[in-house]
Parts: sequence; structure tokens; C-alpha cells
Amino acid sequence: MGKTAFVFPGQGTQSVGMGKDFYEAVPASREMIDSADRALGFSLSSLMFEGPDSELKKTYNTQPALLTASVAALAALREKGVTPDYVAGHSLGEYSALVAAGVLSFEDAVTIVRARGEYMEAAVPGGQGAMAAVLGADRAALEELCRSITEGGQLVEMANINCPGQIVVSGSKEGVAAAAERVKEAGGKRAIPLEVSGPFHSSLMKEAAQRLGDKLAAVSFQEPIVPVVANVTARPADSAEHIRGLLVEQVYSPVLWEDTVAYLIAEGVDTFVEIGPGNVLTGLIKKMDKTVKLINVNTLESLSENF
Repeated sequence: MGKTAFVFPGQGTQSVGMGKDFYEAVPASREMIDSADRALGFSLSSLMFEGPDSELKKTYNTQPALLTASVAALAALREKGVTPDYVAGHSLGEYSALVAAGVLSFEDAVTIVRARGEYMEAAVPGGQGAMAAVLGADRAALEELCRSITEGGQLVEMANINCPGQIVVSGSKEGVAAAAERVKEAGGKRAIPLEVSGPFHSSLMKEAAQRLGDKLAAVSFQEPIVPVVANVTARPADSAEHIRGLLVEQVYSPVLWEDTVAYLIAEGVDTFVEIGPGNVLTGLIKKMDKTVKLINVNTLESLSENF
């Protein structure tokens, strides 16, 4: 019998209205969303359900809103008695995975990611950092190109290893522009600039990571009840303290999503359930292995269709 992994999306999948159907129909989901409002001291739910989109897109709002929408969907799925063998999340989604694994309480997680968003936004002045998605490049060749540009004085690093042929680079505005111009040297077809407020998952985020580390030091972490495959290592984090340290590193380290999926498949996972807004992770996993079963739980309708 195959195994199941719950996977949770990261920033970029948000949309106005997310979570509202779960809120209206599932008491356990409503309790999660209400508890986010209480923990944060403002109506995150109004922002999730009504927008405006311009406010929802601000990193310090996006992060708690996406976590809350994902955990609300998880609460509805749990009522169906579905349990995972592994959990993982993409960047911010790792916090949803940690709630699913019992490592963090939801209330702690939502306050942490609100602060994480603020620290990341503040780490680099607007307009000085950038990110771009590079399509078709060879991973080792792109890493070498980034190293060469950085050694030339314009910082650019690999930020998200999403799937073969899709890697996001991050760094200074000049460094990312140089990498975009030279992608063909790494076998790439083109680079698409991303609409983000900072150079996430690059070494320019070390100040944000340090501030996050101080915040995490004051939070209680429990041992995981199900293995959590970490972004930084693409392997299960073996203890609560190890997870705490990896969350700090994650802010300035690449998200090894391709490696995470490969690890899970090698461990016998044949069903991936993407929980939360959008279907980005489903698309990435499909590009890696067309034989695995892929299920989305992003609306009440999708939940009842699949479970």
C-alpha cells in the first residue's frame, strides 16, 4: 500500500475570498480563522474574504492569510478522517506543515509568520532586491552562473529549486538582471521577473533570519507526530530543536522542493494532497512524476469531490 503526503503552498497562491467557503460551512475551519483574528488582534478574515487585493499581497498580510486558509482547509479534511504519512510545505507552507504535524500550535504559527513577513519586508529597502523564475536551465550550470555573477560583485543565488527546468533566483536587482540576461549560458530559455517585495531565500535575508530566530526562541516547539520534510535539507527534521534551527536557515537558504518531492516518492509516497489555495505544487509534482495521484483541497467543493 502506498503512502500519502500532505503538502502546503507558499506565497503567490493567495486570492481574495480564500477560505470563505470553509468558514461558512465547517465549524472547525471557522474556529481556526476566528482564532487567527484573535491571535493577531485584527480582522485577518475580512482581508482574506473581502480584500482589497493590494493589501492581501503585502508580505506581512499574505503570510498569515495563506497559513490560515491552508489550516482551515486542513481542519475540514481532518473531519473526514484522512491522515498523512509525511507533511511538507513550500517556504511559508512549511509552517502549515508544522501545524499539521503538531510541532507548532496554530496560534503561535500565525503570529510567527506575521512577524516573519514584517522582518522579510524590512530586511532590504524597496527596489534593491529582486527575484526571477528561470525556465529550462540546468541546475548545476545555473548555480555556477550565479556564483560567477556574485563573485563579480552583483549578488544572485538560487532560491527555489521547484522542479526540473524551473528554478527561481534571488538577490540584488543588478545580480538578478545579470542572471536573466545570461540564462542561455546555463541552458535556460528565459527568465521571468517575479512580483515580490524582496529577495527572499537569499543571503540578503540574514538580518530577517536573525530577528526571526529571536522570536522563535520564545515559542514552544513539540516533537512532530508525523515526519516533516524540511525545505533546507529535503529530509525529515528529526527533533523539535532541529526544526527551530531549520526555520531560521530557511529564510536565507534555497527551498529544495524538487529534492523534497523526489525524497517522498523514494520513500513510497504515491498520493500527494495539496491543501490550501491554488494548485501550484500539484503542477510542479506532475512535472516530476506523472504516475503519482494528485489531489487538491483548496475549496469545499474539491474536498467533497475527493473525500
